[in-house]
Formats: sequence, structure tokens, C-alpha cells
Amino acid sequence: MGQVKYINPVAERLTGWQAAEAKGRPLAEIFPIVDQSTRQPVTNPVDLILQEKSLSELVKDVLLIARDGTEYAIEDSAAPIKNGQGKIIGAVIVFRNVTQSRQIAQKLSWQATHDPLTGLYNRRKFEEKVSAVIKDSQNNKSRHALCYLDLDRFKIVNDTCGHAAGDELLQQVTQLLKKRIRASDVFARLGGDEFGLLLHQCPIEIAPKIADQLRQLIQDFRFTWEDKVFRIGVSIGVVALESTTDNLVDLLSTADAACYAAKEKGRNCVYVYHQQDTVVSQQRGERQWIEKLNRALEENRFCLYAQKIISLEENCDRHHYEILLRLIDESGKLIAPGVFLPAAERYDLMPAIDRWVVTTFLAGYEVYCRSRKEQKLEPPTNLYTINLSGASINNQEFGTFLQEQFERYAIPPETICFEITETVAISNLDNAITLIKQLRELGCSIALDDFGSGMSSFAYLKNLPVDYLKIDGSFIKNIVKDSVDYATVECFNHISQIMNIQTIAEFVEDNAILQSLQQIGVNYAQGYGIERPQPLIFG
Repeated sequence: MGQVKYINPVAERLTGWQAAEAKGRPLAEIFPIVDQSTRQPVTNPVDLILQEKSLSELVKDVLLIARDGTEYAIEDSAAPIKNGQGKIIGAVIVFRNVTQSRQIAQKLSWQATHDPLTGLYNRRKFEEKVSAVIKDSQNNKSRHALCYLDLDRFKIVNDTCGHAAGDELLQQVTQLLKKRIRASDVFARLGGDEFGLLLHQCPIEIAPKIADQLRQLIQDFRFTWEDKVFRIGVSIGVVALESTTDNLVDLLSTADAACYAAKEKGRNCVYVYHQQDTVVSQQRGERQWIEKLNRALEENRFCLYAQKIISLEENCDRHHYEILLRLIDESGKLIAPGVFLPAAERYDLMPAIDRWVVTTFLAGYEVYCRSRKEQKLEPPTNLYTINLSGASINNQEFGTFLQEQFERYAIPPETICFEITETVAISNLDNAITLIKQLRELGCSIALDDFGSGMSSFAYLKNLPVDYLKIDGSFIKNIVKDSVDYATVECFNHISQIMNIQTIAEFVEDNAILQSLQQIGVNYAQGYGIERPQPLIFG
């Protein structure tokens, strides 16, 4: 029993044995099979038949090792051969080659669980692994640690050298970190330049040391692309995963917030979360705004307000209005920008919000302009100022977007002014100058906001072709009582007039401030003492 009597031509081709050679040899020699994952021998199906005396199907993921060493993924079954008295006198094995279909299935399975660029687990698989560890920790009181890693200065490489360089950097960083990560740990790319690391059976007392070793590894690494050499860093948030860990969502949210707390500390450092951690609680609160803001954009729950800017010169009836943003939450409550804009800036949502503001304003303004034309009234002369974020200024496609909007909407561009803060302009000087030139070519004017907040304001002012200078409100609010602030504003205004730039004073809260500004010769004033922001109504 167990010797081969006959094999058909297909079996000859797959096993590598001719029927005549195979006859009389042990089945295990002609039909050697192993487990695909462990490479351990699999019980011969004929032996199973002899033991169970019934039909037998081979376990899944089995490989047939052919005579020449070729491996075939197979599926098979075996059935007993009985004589007239019901006695087993042999067995027949039927198997087929499923190598191609199994390879396709394995490829699809790999793609569903791995990041194609780095070969690491993807977010979905990482969350699945972490969920399993949470359950184990709750049941067996095991202790682990979760690290959330975010590369510092990755965007510089991407913006300077392109996405191909960014991809290469991510691959090199992955290989670098994998050398220091244990096989028992779970390492994944969560998206962009963010990674997750589950330190298995690692108490929180030890985890920060491991995280700092990884941080140092990245700090010492140099990425070379063509003729450029880049230094990067990594911010790491570390959170304990213990029996008290409730769920995956809270754990990942806390780790993510801890990572951003590390960035707030100055980047390239490790931040360990602890209970009653107010810093991480604040970060988590900001992270929750991501979903809220995206939903608000989808549901069109932003709205526009306007605040009047009056002229301080006699015989000037042209008013300016600064366009401001508000958010209407799910309950209908109005949310001020100071609540949600910091989160929008932190999590790169400002370009989308800026585009919403521009498109919404221009669409409404076009309707107003058309209405005046139909009524045979003069074209509008008021000036409307729209704020632009640093993220939009740095977005190379934003200038093209603005050009498209002015081509789409029939409005007088000379009545539109775009406002950029001084700190944003200085920190992105080349991009700011490029965008300013594009806007001026369209016929728009430019205002530089918060002037005086930088240390080298006048030096940069000569390089920025702006039309209006908005003096930082910190100098305005104490101008009546503080002679230094008065002299500073006087200086700002004097130099601006020489450069043919008109000035606007912010934070004008009472008539005393207004009179001081008129004495100095400031051109325009804005603040609660003049008018509080109102829902935008053209006319």
C-alpha cells in the first residue's frame, strides 16, 4: 500500500516523473507536498484515506515539489478504491495546478493590506493588527506601545525636487527604520509621510528610548537627489497600549495628537502622552476639526461676512470692505474663524477654504454687478478685500485658479483686493511676489496685513509691490496713551506715503483712536469702533 501504480500524462508533466519510472515507487517520492507558508511536509492524502476510510480533501495552500525542484500550487482530493466486499484496495488522487490563480489571489490580498510604494502594511492592515493587540491587552493585561511618526521637512524635498524624489526618500527612510525594528513589531505607512509603529510587548517606560533611537537615526540620515543633499527629521508621538485602552479610534487619535505635540515642541523630537495631558487634549480637539471642516465644505456650511473700512480723507465716498469667514455648525450655531482656522491651517485645509471663499464671493458679486447693469446704474466702486493664506500662496496652482475665476465671473477686477499677512509674505517671499504680480496683471490690488509684526518690515516692503498697508493692531489700540506706539504708526505711515502705498489702521475701537489716526494722516481705518462684521450684502 502507498506505492504508485499509474499516473496520467498531466501528472507526468507536473511531477516530472514518467509513468514507467513512477510505477512501484512510494507516493511520497513521486508526490512530495509541503505547506506553502511553513515549508513543512503535509500529510499524504492516501494516508488520510487509510486512517479515515473516506473521501479526503487536501488542506489549502499546498505546494507540489516537482522532480526538478519546480513548485506548483495545487488543489486535490483523494478517494478510496474498494473491492466487491468493501475492502480498500487502493486510492485515487486527483489534483490540479492552481499556481496562476493563487498568485493572483495572493497579489490582490497583498495589495489590499500593503502600501505599494514602501511595501509596509497600509493603514487598514495596521488598524486590524492594533485592534487585535488591544483585545489581547484587555484579556491578558499585556503591555505594548504605539508610536505615530511624521517626517519633518519632507515637503521641502517634494516641492524642491518633485514627487519622484519624495517617493525615493520614503523608500529609503522605510529601509533605514526597518533595520532597527523587531520582526515582532508592526510597522506601517499610514499615508503621506506618516508612519505607525506598534512596539509589541514593550512597556511605556522603554518605548521612548526606542522612539528616540529611531529619531536619531533619521536625524543622522542624509538624502541625496541629483546635486542636492537634504537633512530631514521626524516627530514621534508615543502612547501606551495597556489593559485600560478602550478602543482603536481613541488610541490612534491620541497617538496622532501626541505626534503633533512633538511638532509643536520644535519638531524632530519625541512626545510621550500621559493621562490628564492638556497639550494632547488640545491637539485632539484640533484634529476633530478636520472632519468637521471637510463636511462643512461638502455641505456648503460656511458663510461670508464683511467689515467696513472707512476713508479718513475728506470728500472720499468710496468704502472698502474686508470679506470675513464664518462657519455654521450642525446645530446652526455661528462659529468665529479664530476657533477653526488654526486647525485648518495646521492640517492643510486652507487652500480648499480659500477657494470656497473666492468662488462664493465672486459668484455673488457677479449677480450684483449684473443687477446694477440691468437697472442702468453705474458699475460698483466699493473695494472688497479677500484674505489669502500662506498655504494658498505656496500652492503653485492657486494663481492659475484665480485667473480662471476672473475669466469665469464678469466682475470689475479693480474692485477686488487680495490681502496677505506680512509674516506669510516674508516667509514665502518668492512665491508671494510671483502671486502678487499675477494678481496685479489681472487688475486687482494687494494689501499687506499685520504690518510691523516682523522684525525687518521695511526691508521687505521695498520688494513687495503692494497698494495698501494694514498697520498691525497691536500698535493701534494703545496709540492714544503710548507715545512710542504713536511715533511707530507715524513712522509707518510716513514711509508708506513716500512709497505711494496707502495705509489702513486696524483695531480702531473708539473716536480717540480715530482722531489720532487722522492727525497722523493714515488713509483708512477699520475696527469695532467703526463697524462690527456683518453678513455680506452687496450694495
